[in-house]
Amino acid sequence: MIWFDPEMSWDAAPTGRRGRQQTYSDAAIQTCLSMKVLFGMALRQTTGFVESLLRLVGLDWSVPDFSTLSRRQKTLVVNTPYRGSKGPLHLLIDSTGIKVEGEGEWHARKHGGPKRRVWRKIHLGIDEETLEVRTVEITGNHIGEEPVLPDLLNQIPAYVQISSVTADGAYDTRKCHDPIADRGAHAVIPPRKNAKPWKTVTAGAVARNEALRASKYLGRALWRRWSGYHRRSRVETKPLGIMLRITLPVSGCIA
Repeated sequence: MIWFDPEMSWDAAPTGRRGRQQTYSDAAIQTCLSMKVLFGMALRQTTGFVESLLRLVGLDWSVPDFSTLSRRQKTLVVNTPYRGSKGPLHLLIDSTGIKVEGEGEWHARKHGGPKRRVWRKIHLGIDEETLEVRTVEITGNHIGEEPVLPDLLNQIPAYVQISSVTADGAYDTRKCHDPIADRGAHAVIPPRKNAKPWKTVTAGAVARNEALRASKYLGRALWRRWSGYHRRSRVETKPLGIMLRITLPVSGCIA
């Protein structure tokens, strides 16, 4: 279902600056690009599809053309609504590989010939309570987890209190524990097998060494229950669903 919210403006507001003014608001561009991604359409197809939707609800509005969408998507800042947790944020971190299929792969599948498979890795930070994505980074498949975690944490505004960060053993490194400690958060990361205490005296190292001692004392299975690490399965088994909300300056609904 696609429904419309009367609180948004389709046309761009005047900027008061000299020169050519934008015709469409950022929200209008985001609407079209959301359709493009959701239904896997090309930009020209997207324009026609949005025009059809507007006609269905009786709106005689112009739609951004191919060149406008192509130009604006390069600088568009996407605003994603977030419900927010009732208390401090408990962040669940995970990453997975995704296959990117471009024009070359499509032709190879349709007409035969060698395929050039391109893989990317998507790194996610999910709110444990709401299961909403709070942070995301897409990297090459050769990039590990360690260098990405600080960037994921930096996407969380400084005023948001992070209570804990839960991740798997691949994040059991100094470059992951220290940024977590710097945010005042508790790291729930299982020490790697045959792990040794760190000699470095930092808040992250101290917390990690305490986790290592607890894991050895309790055993890995019991430590996972005691520390709450088992809750990480929520991010691994989270169903992939899509809900698209389009905001336009009229009331209406398309089902």
